[in-house]
Amino acid sequence: MSQKERIIGGVANYVDERTGAAKWLNKNLKKVFPDHWSFMLGEVALYSFIILLLSGTFLTFWFDPSQRDVVYNGSYMPLQHVQMSAAYASTLHISFDVRGGLLMRQIHHWAALLFMASIIAHLLRVFFTGAFRKPREANWLIGVGLVTLGIVEGFLGYSLPDDLLSGTGIRIAEAILQAIPVVGSYIAFFAFGGAFPGHVFIPRIYTVHVLLLPGAFLALITIHLMLVWYQKHTQYPGPGRTEKNVVGYPLMPVYMAKAGGFFGIVFGVTAFLGAVASINPIWLYGPYTPGQISAGSQPDFYMGWLDGLVRMSPPLETHAFGHTISWNILIPGLIVPGILFTGMALYPFIESYISGDKREHHLLDRPRNVPNRTALGAMSLTFMMVSLINGGNDLIATHFHMSINQIMWMSRIGIFILPPLAFVITKRICLSLQRADRDLVLHGRETGRLVMLPHGEFVEVHEPISPEKAWTLTSHIQPVAISHVTEDANGVAKPKALINKLRSRMSSANAEQAPAATISEAKELEGGHH
Repeated sequence: MSQKERIIGGVANYVDERTGAAKWLNKNLKKVFPDHWSFMLGEVALYSFIILLLSGTFLTFWFDPSQRDVVYNGSYMPLQHVQMSAAYASTLHISFDVRGGLLMRQIHHWAALLFMASIIAHLLRVFFTGAFRKPREANWLIGVGLVTLGIVEGFLGYSLPDDLLSGTGIRIAEAILQAIPVVGSYIAFFAFGGAFPGHVFIPRIYTVHVLLLPGAFLALITIHLMLVWYQKHTQYPGPGRTEKNVVGYPLMPVYMAKAGGFFGIVFGVTAFLGAVASINPIWLYGPYTPGQISAGSQPDFYMGWLDGLVRMSPPLETHAFGHTISWNILIPGLIVPGILFTGMALYPFIESYISGDKREHHLLDRPRNVPNRTALGAMSLTFMMVSLINGGNDLIATHFHMSINQIMWMSRIGIFILPPLAFVITKRICLSLQRADRDLVLHGRETGRLVMLPHGEFVEVHEPISPEKAWTLTSHIQPVAISHVTEDANGVAKPKALINKLRSRMSSANAEQAPAATISEAKELEGGHH
């Protein structure tokens, strides 16, 4: 044994004798995790968050979160001797005078976009595969909380430079705060320390951005990973996989090696984007002044849908009891997002109530096997996409030589027509795919070979699929609709008749399925009918 090995062994023995860590590590480093490419989406979010912490720490060394007026005398000549805030001047200093500063700024911004994109994709994967079901409702709530905090954190982050583009976003945020009935003006005055833009907003959101919200992220991500570890990871259905086991690879050495390499890939891609793809060039916008606005102002994609909702809202106001309620800001800026995020957070409990399913689930659903949920997800995505497209209506109008009014009215009409249409089409597609699976199990795979029978008929030869494939296509449990019972065993009318009737109808819609192939039907293939 070499001296290095003896030192490492001595340290490990010292720690084990005092903490008993060896037994715990021996057990948990062998913990098995399933393997699928979609599970990497959560890892991308985690690695992007680590990159955000590292690059953000670098930026804090030079950023000055102050709105005091200064005169710029840095390296960027077009803004020489221009009066601006210290926050904007320090951001210019990072970009042009700090070695590697611009690269770090862009890595930080690209990592933020990658974090939001991956966490949204991860949440969609969890939704469409049913990974939020019992016992993982708490983890779903944590995921919704992380998305919400990510939107707020991203908005505060790109507001810190105090340039003309970010100042426009802050102005919109102030309008949304003021739209809150009765107390809106007081909340806006508190946030800005007086009339907009004030002199305390940047220092306040800096504290929230670098201290409070990162702390909340760390806490929620830690709890999320602990729950995943304790409850075991979900897995896709397949041969040998049940609700009581996990088929995959051990954490050590397989996943530890993969995690290290995957982090390097995520960091490399983010650094490459930061090096070659310019993002948020604040020196082109100039410092923020309340009387100006930059042309073609667009927020990051995760805020674009909210901007699109506000843009498409017609001018509606109500004057009552000495107060003005701006419905054109209140509804799209607060009420609709509140309904969407509340519904998203409560969805696991709503689906469990409608279906009556109280079982634990560790096997994931194929989206086609839950057509109602998949259609609902497609409807929500369509709603978001219409809103996001309208968020860029001015750029679409100029680039494609269209009328912005036409785009606005198309969005206003589309926001009501396209989501329900997407629901119906997606549900029909899922049911059709179920029927295709049924035919595949019963009749086998099409080979493309034609055979002429003795009496002259041409038939195509089908080939049986593997038992593993057949098991995957037929292993899902088809839901049963909750019947509407109006009376109990004694003939007494049950209370909440209207609620129970509504639940029964929703349960019937949720349970709509194409009939699954049975064993007796599968024997047709064995009987030589193909």
